[in-house]
Amino acid sequence: MIRTIAAALLLLISAVGAAAEESKVNVGAIDAVLSMPAGVDKPPVALLIAGSGSTDHDGNGPQAKPATLKKLSDELVAQGIATLRYDKRGAGGWKKEFGNPADFRFKDYVDDAAALVDYLRGSGKFSKLAVIGHSEGGLVAILATQRVRVDRLVLLTTAARKQGDLLKAQLEKQLPPEKLEPIAKAIDAIMAGQIVDPPPAGLAIAPSMQPGIASAFAEDPIDHLKKIDVPTLIAAGGRDRQLARLDFLALTTADFAAKSLWLSDMNHVLVDVTDDADDVASYNQAERPLDPDLIDAVAEFIKAEGAR
Repeated sequence: MIRTIAAALLLLISAVGAAAEESKVNVGAIDAVLSMPAGVDKPPVALLIAGSGSTDHDGNGPQAKPATLKKLSDELVAQGIATLRYDKRGAGGWKKEFGNPADFRFKDYVDDAAALVDYLRGSGKFSKLAVIGHSEGGLVAILATQRVRVDRLVLLTTAARKQGDLLKAQLEKQLPPEKLEPIAKAIDAIMAGQIVDPPPAGLAIAPSMQPGIASAFAEDPIDHLKKIDVPTLIAAGGRDRQLARLDFLALTTADFAAKSLWLSDMNHVLVDVTDDADDVASYNQAERPLDPDLIDAVAEFIKAEGAR
């Protein structure tokens, strides 16, 4: 019996070690990591797009380090799906190849995602191609899907509102009315293409950076999602303090043919939590597993045959 258990453990360790073959990929100035499931000929592949901020290919930023994309990649590879994840512009410092940071516009994120889709499509290594956007990455995924051909679109904890409106809603929960009012007015002005100089206390957006922020604040996910005819999965969680269930319902209404998944215990970084303190802690717990039902649903959706 002891020998049998030991042999099984060795097989398990060997299988885990051989689960992924990772390689660095450079597409223009974009640094990415391609993870391939071992022993799978022409697997499906998923491009993973991170949320807001200078987020790296693992899904970590300067403050929060939940490793969301790394864990998602590992789980998908274990189910026979290749992944490509990448450093967003600004992760680890701004590259000169990206130009002047003040000239950044939200479409640059979309350009990057579209270029990576073209790279994957042109490689000839994959049977089908999915784009998975997490949080703000969902908006990038929607916009990229309008421009390049993909087989599946997955939106994880993605807002249905313009980012400027979402930010105001989030701040409304945190600030008293007298502090919120000047910030909300400044956000509205930036969304309208105006420069707010100086910005009010609590809104640290330099005037030179406001046009780039405005290009993100003003994009309407619903308008763009309605123009897409791609099989879509929309997933969100009941313990997501950054997004309301209203966003989930609005997205699923905009694409009535989409598959939807509501997970009552899942938070914004795709792990199950018990309360607000547990939620806050999870943003820096890279070892914490993602919701297993989410992983199974995403993997099944990507590998499914047929148009829908």
